[in-house]
Amino acid sequence: MTTDPSNDPVFQSPNGASSEAQRALEMEARLPLTGWQQEVSQGLEYGLEAAASIRDRTIPTFSRGELPHYAGINTFLKAPYVEDVRRVGEFDVAIVGIPHDSGTTYRPGTRFGPQGIRRISALYTPYNFEMGIDLRESITLCDVGDVFTIPANNEKSFDQISKGVAHVFASGAFPILLGGDHSIGFPTVRGICRHLGDKKVGIIHFDRHVDTQETDLDERMHTCPWFHATNMANAPAQNLVQLGIGGWQVPRQGVKVCRERATNILTVTDITEMGLDAAADFAIARATDGTDCVWISFDIDCIDAGFVPGTGWPEPGGLLPREALYLLKRIVQETTVCGIEVVEVSPPYDVSDMTALMATRVICDTMAHLVKSGQLPRREKPSYIHEEANMNVDEPWQ
Repeated sequence: MTTDPSNDPVFQSPNGASSEAQRALEMEARLPLTGWQQEVSQGLEYGLEAAASIRDRTIPTFSRGELPHYAGINTFLKAPYVEDVRRVGEFDVAIVGIPHDSGTTYRPGTRFGPQGIRRISALYTPYNFEMGIDLRESITLCDVGDVFTIPANNEKSFDQISKGVAHVFASGAFPILLGGDHSIGFPTVRGICRHLGDKKVGIIHFDRHVDTQETDLDERMHTCPWFHATNMANAPAQNLVQLGIGGWQVPRQGVKVCRERATNILTVTDITEMGLDAAADFAIARATDGTDCVWISFDIDCIDAGFVPGTGWPEPGGLLPREALYLLKRIVQETTVCGIEVVEVSPPYDVSDMTALMATRVICDTMAHLVKSGQLPRREKPSYIHEEANMNVDEPWQ
């Protein structure tokens, strides 16, 4: 005998409304299986039919696709590797690794961040229970590999990063960048701005540190991206929103710049006292005021150091994972997002891949929220993307 779950008190909230779990069960029933069936068919074609003793005939001889999670070559979520980057525009979303940590001023290792994130992403499936989203059924995802950065040379690496990001952005694929230290924040935004024409981008920056110094140790380091990004006309300082700032690693030189440029800062205490929804409202209002799209820069150390030990500048007292993910949800679903970078994952300091897993969660949640809000898949290239590149969006660095 079967029962209707909706009549089960386990699935009822105290006020009688259906629970999140019940809604999740109902949403899953409506999801297609087309993408999964295509993956199975391709796996059998490319990986050969399984040995005769295997009863599940969807299993090939050679692993191709999601299963088993411990097998295969690590792209992000085992997405197709696109060796010819000229084809990136054929996909809805492009994963781009930026293995650069020459901007680090204390603990190096984030050059291995893209590898670490890709490796642990194999643990995930494309389906999220609560959101009722199966990325495999909703979007096309590819991994174009890594930008060729130049060790010990920030400026040449910045030039490479800007060119690579501009290429992906201009193609119409939604760019998701795996850092790398936070110095990449400047060249990534510069790459976006090259194809904005006269449009403007707001920046929402999750971090414990302001990263607004002009220089650090006489160079543009990971403490400096937003000083230089907000020098560009396409990225006004008044549209820079910084969430989670605080602690004992916020240089006064950077604080002075924030005060002079009137950027928007909320500490963790601000966020918890005003409430997550009010904080999200603040961030959305400030970042979208007069802008055409929003760039999200997610430094993994915005989350309390107890949850993300594998980072270059861990700082206790940060956001809880669920707080950060809720803010991300509101922001992604309620703004026009043009891309996201997740930075400062340092596998040499990570414990059981927890920090890299948190980065993976941020990325997968972002894609799901883009699907939920109708921003993905893209049916046409967004109007804020200009075909012609403006190579003079910033002044030459002297």
